[in-house]
Amino acid sequence: MIPGLELSQPLIWVMIAVIFAIIEAFTMGLTTIWFTVGGVAACIIALIGGPLILQVAVFLIVSVILLYFTRPLAEKRLKIGHEKNNIEQLIGKTALVTETIKPYHPGQVKLNGLIWTAVTEEESEVFEKNDLARIVKVEGVKLVVESVKGEES
Repeated sequence: MIPGLELSQPLIWVMIAVIFAIIEAFTMGLTTIWFTVGGVAACIIALIGGPLILQVAVFLIVSVILLYFTRPLAEKRLKIGHEKNNIEQLIGKTALVTETIKPYHPGQVKLNGLIWTAVTEEESEVFEKNDLARIVKVEGVKLVVESVKGEES
């Protein structure tokens, strides 16, 4: 400890709360924000003269309760950890064949203004240029297509 510099318990809890708030600001994972609130609660207990064991207990209890009960709600509301994936939206759409697709020989289709590599779902199917094909699944960067069978897009 530096001579002449004494840290009071409330100040230590404020510093702990600030550290957790800074960590939360960098990670934005809604994990450490609850410890920030726990630090503030412990600071309040320290300010009213509560013993250190009570301060630590309040810090842990408040942090864990908030983490357990509010994090799932916050994740659902803010959709944390869930990236939107537009790939799933391609399934079922109709694409225009721009390069012949043969069994064991990928071709190309145009969908939403983008050119995609495409393969057939059935090994015996052949798609000629300007045919229409329906997207049935996405495998990596390839679209797996099936015949539209005379349907319009």
